Amino acid sequence: MKDFIPLPYRAELSEEKMLENAQQFNEIIQKRRTVRDFSNVKVSKEIIEQCILAAGSAPSGAHMQPWHFVAISNQEIKSEIRKAAEVEEKEFYEHRASEEWLDALAPLGTDTNKPFLEKAPWLIAVFAERYGLDEEGNRVKHYYTPESVGISCGMLITALHNSGLATLTHTPSPMGFLKKILKRPDNERAFLLVVCGHPELDAKVPNLNRKELNQISTFFE
Repeated sequence: MKDFIPLPYRAELSEEKMLENAQQFNEIIQKRRTVRDFSNVKVSKEIIEQCILAAGSAPSGAHMQPWHFVAISNQEIKSEIRKAAEVEEKEFYEHRASEEWLDALAPLGTDTNKPFLEKAPWLIAVFAERYGLDEEGNRVKHYYTPESVGISCGMLITALHNSGLATLTHTPSPMGFLKKILKRPDNERAFLLVVCGHPELDAKVPNLNRKELNQISTFFE
C-alpha cells in the first residue's frame, strides 16, 4: 500500500475571492478558440515542457497515468505528418464521411488541406497507453484510459491557452500513421494531435456562439 502524506495544498479563500477567481478564469478560457491560421514564430521548448507537465498532473484511473506526449518541432517530421494526415483526410472527405457529417463541418471551413501541420512551431501527439509495462516487461492493466487521457488533453489545451498560445485539435481517422512516424511502442495508440503556436496577425475564426449555462447544465438545490 502506498504511503499517504498530508494534502500539500489547501486553498483558504473567502467566498468572494473564490467567485472572483472563478470569474477571472472563465473570462480567460472563454477567449480560447480553435485556430487554423498559425504563424511560424518560434515558441521555446521550455513553455511546451511546462504545459505538458501540467497535463501530466491530470487524475487517472488507479493513478496509472496512461499517457505519453510526443512534442515535435522538427520540420521534416512535421512535413511527414502533414503528408500522411492529408492522405487520411482526403479519404475521409471523399469516401468515409456521410453527407450529414460534411454538412455539419461546412460552417467551419475545413477541408483536406492541412498547412498548419507544417507551419505551426509545435505539434504535440498524445498517445494513450492501452496497458503499461513493468521493469520486467510484464503487462500492467490500465483503467479508464480514454477518460484519463481525455482529461489530460483538456488540461494540456488549457495550459497552452493560459501561456498565450493558440491551439487546434486534429484527429484524422485513423491515426495509425502517427505511431509509425513517431516510432511509438505497441502498447500505445494515437489519441489526439494538438497543433500549437502563435496565431497569424490576420487569423480568422468562424463566428460561433457557445451554449448558455441553462443549455449545458442542470442544478438540484
